[in-house]
Amino acid sequence: MKTVLLLLSLTFIVSCKNNSETKIDDSQLEASAKEFTMKGAWKLISYYNYQDNEVSDTISASDTNKQIKMYTDTKVMWSRFRDSDTLDWFAYGNYSIGNGILTEVLDYGSKSMNEAIKEQKEFNFKLILDANTFSQVQTDEEGNAIYAENYLRIE
Repeated sequence: MKTVLLLLSLTFIVSCKNNSETKIDDSQLEASAKEFTMKGAWKLISYYNYQDNEVSDTISASDTNKQIKMYTDTKVMWSRFRDSDTLDWFAYGNYSIGNGILTEVLDYGSKSMNEAIKEQKEFNFKLILDANTFSQVQTDEEGNAIYAENYLRIE
């Protein structure tokens, strides 16, 4: 009788322990393990202007002002088209992400962009990234938001 009670008690304790463990189904594991990536093609959809770190104005992109950015694991390339602009705008270089900062270091670009690259090769932005959108926020030396470019994943 003692043996039966002991076995029942052990079974009860083991079953309680198993039931108390948190069970996570496969979809929860996939969602929690998923890491957002810049890899892909992105279309500029809007700009934000900031005042006192709050969005003060939103300007939508249009067919007369197109910008596409493409990222591989380490490379970035972008192009801009404006109907009213006779200049070509594109650039190519490397990028990295660390501590919520997107850093683009441009190697070369269009003739007009090469003039800008002579002055500044490295561009740092606060990065807000999710699965299908990202914003690169330009900040001042104190970390206050100035403006943002907002992108939608197209591939």
